[in-house]
Amino acid sequence: MVDGRGQVRTHWRGLLGAFSSLGYPAVVERGRRLDRAFEEEGVATVLADSASRTRRPWRCDPVPLILSAREFATLQSGLAQRARLLAAMLDDLYGPQSLLSEGVLPATLVFGNPHFLRPCRDPGPPSFPRLTFYGADLLRGPDGVWRVLADRCGGANGVGFAAENRNLLARVLPEAFRAVQVRSLRPFFDTWLDSLQSLAPSGVDNPRLALLTPGAKQETWLEHLFLSRELGLELVETGDLTVRDGHVYLKTLRGLRRVDVILRRVKGEKSDPLEFDGGGGVPGLMQTMRDGAVRVVNVLGSMLAEMPGAAPYLPACARALLHEELELQGLETLWMGDPASRARVEAAPEAWRLRSAFDPGESTPLGALEVFSEKGSAAPWMFAATRPLPPSGAPRLVGPGLEPAPVVLRMFLARDAMGNWQAMPGGLAHLLEGGGAIAGPPPRRGTAKDVWVLAEDEDDIVGPAMPRGARLDIRRSSGDLPSRVADDLYWLGRYVERLDAAARLLRALLARLLRGAAMPREIAEIKTLARCLHAAGVIEAEAAASPADGKALPRALLAAAGPGGALLGLLEAVERPQVAVRDRLTHDMWAAFAHLIQEGRARLVLGVEGVDALSQAVTAIIRFCATLSGIAAENMVRGGAWMFLDLGRRIERATGTARNLAHALDQPPQRLEAGLRLALEICDSALTYRARYLAAVQPAPVLDLVLADPGNPRALAFQLTAVSERLAEIAGAEDTLAATAASLAARPQALVDQVLVAPDMDAAAAALPAALHALEAETAALSDAVARRYVSHVRTHMLGESESGTAD
Repeated sequence: MVDGRGQVRTHWRGLLGAFSSLGYPAVVERGRRLDRAFEEEGVATVLADSASRTRRPWRCDPVPLILSAREFATLQSGLAQRARLLAAMLDDLYGPQSLLSEGVLPATLVFGNPHFLRPCRDPGPPSFPRLTFYGADLLRGPDGVWRVLADRCGGANGVGFAAENRNLLARVLPEAFRAVQVRSLRPFFDTWLDSLQSLAPSGVDNPRLALLTPGAKQETWLEHLFLSRELGLELVETGDLTVRDGHVYLKTLRGLRRVDVILRRVKGEKSDPLEFDGGGGVPGLMQTMRDGAVRVVNVLGSMLAEMPGAAPYLPACARALLHEELELQGLETLWMGDPASRARVEAAPEAWRLRSAFDPGESTPLGALEVFSEKGSAAPWMFAATRPLPPSGAPRLVGPGLEPAPVVLRMFLARDAMGNWQAMPGGLAHLLEGGGAIAGPPPRRGTAKDVWVLAEDEDDIVGPAMPRGARLDIRRSSGDLPSRVADDLYWLGRYVERLDAAARLLRALLARLLRGAAMPREIAEIKTLARCLHAAGVIEAEAAASPADGKALPRALLAAAGPGGALLGLLEAVERPQVAVRDRLTHDMWAAFAHLIQEGRARLVLGVEGVDALSQAVTAIIRFCATLSGIAAENMVRGGAWMFLDLGRRIERATGTARNLAHALDQPPQRLEAGLRLALEICDSALTYRARYLAAVQPAPVLDLVLADPGNPRALAFQLTAVSERLAEIAGAEDTLAATAASLAARPQALVDQVLVAPDMDAAAAALPAALHALEAETAALSDAVARRYVSHVRTHMLGESESGTAD
């Protein structure tokens, strides 16, 4: 930030002026708002410690790392040359291997490297670029010169977080962006997307692009989510893809959809189990790529170019392949497989740090001296030694002022459609924990920093021209949804509804317990609600059968909200699928889910202190669930994602409503009025009933409202009709599952008609529990059939049908 004379550098003055105008107390408050913004976005739990797997929050310092236009241009030129060099090295090492035959690069570094994937070898010229995206970790030394710490060719993570840092910082600190001309990141993503589209196989006018991620359980998944949104790519896992007839397809509800370009974020050795021993992947992917039917970028095996052991040979490789001198140098590194290099390190071991020769981020169990012992001398070629360098500092916000802290920068480059390398005008910087010199990427990084590249007034920022492809047909398809995503959305809907139903039953029961001494009718209602809670899996049978005025039932309710209890378990059940389908949810809906889970946990912690606090907690959970339903109704497009979310909710509500009404009506005819009132309360329909019928409670009108009324969103028929409609939209009105659901939807009206024509309506209503339990069981069977068809894809084997699918 300051030069050698202690003066503030020119490119920092605008930001410091903006901070001074705001006042540093206001800047500190903006920093707290930035932390809250990341928490609300769900970024607070993305990073995991590699040893304990505990999650720690993502933090971004409100003070960016600023690069002048001239400094960025120098880095862009040096990194673009380095990207061209590494791309040429990959072409050579997986092709003619002239670098090895001419002795420019030791063969041991290649053939002994676990990232050299032999099935990727092709002596002929590559059909498309092996390297189209590149990242580099950079360190600025005390002399002010930037040096390369590590090359990232397999798939440089962090570009999605860089975009998220920029988005949230601009939202929280807009005054700084108005005071400083900062280059936008958007043109880089447009250029990158244009490049990916240009890589499509010949004859494909409108390619389908996908980002292949290891899955939501990996700590890099959220980065992949942000990146897929920035580029507009389909986020898929290996299980979502299949190879058929020489092409790669995405498995959707409406069948297979061809994928043309895959931006790979899984390791190459875990991409195809037929070719590699890494386990997992898409069987046949490698052969499909060889045939040119799909483009995978970066290509499998590109991590080979990251090897630190090749650092001392890069200048010679640049002269051999590019006929150029290397512009941007790395830290001084020696390969221990070279006797002369070993002698240099052995002469002054304290001046070097030992690291893996093959993986820049891998820690080595040996110290500098141990490599010369019997333990390390068996395979010295597996190690490299780097002379450590103290990193320069960057300002960070500490308390009411700025303090320097060591920083490491990661920059990203993409190869555009014309074959030129373009650097993102920004990057991802991290403050380092602790001080001292470093020799490679630090194992633990501290607070992140947004990276600003200043724009020059005379420069025009020009993005790629709009690609002209074939005219697109209008599509309103609802079935282009991966089966895995449909499964997660379906169960997300079910778990949210299950949580809401349990909270409503608890609220009704707690309201009666909090009134003090219960009347006989209230005691009967408490017992009925306790049976409903047991049937829902919230409390044990012993607690449900305990006296209504005893202490066992309140203790069981408090235990349900505590650690290991059913309510907390339902919150965790909601969290699991909603993380996996975050890319399918609107921003407002995701924020509502995050708020439900975070606040729900906090409320339940307070709820275990007593039944009064628990009543407030479950009321808050009910309101959260209602908010989610409203956002889903108003913000989600009526496509496959909404359909399966709503399908899960409706099936769960139908089974729960049938079960709870059966328990409410399981009363002697002479005491049926209490059961009818409870049925209205369970279905949240008491207000509507009073508006229609005033105070009189009779079986037929109550049952019509809670069972058959097509306008009541809590009625049983409403749920089953919605299930039938969703299934018809997904598979067609003639589908057997939709027809089954339509048949079930007609049953509630038949039950009401049965009561209406009965000479004793009380007795007829009291006889309905058996029919309602049967309807519950048939709805559950329909749910199993839906899961078999759209998730596990297991077709029920009908009696009399052969294995080939034809009747005997």
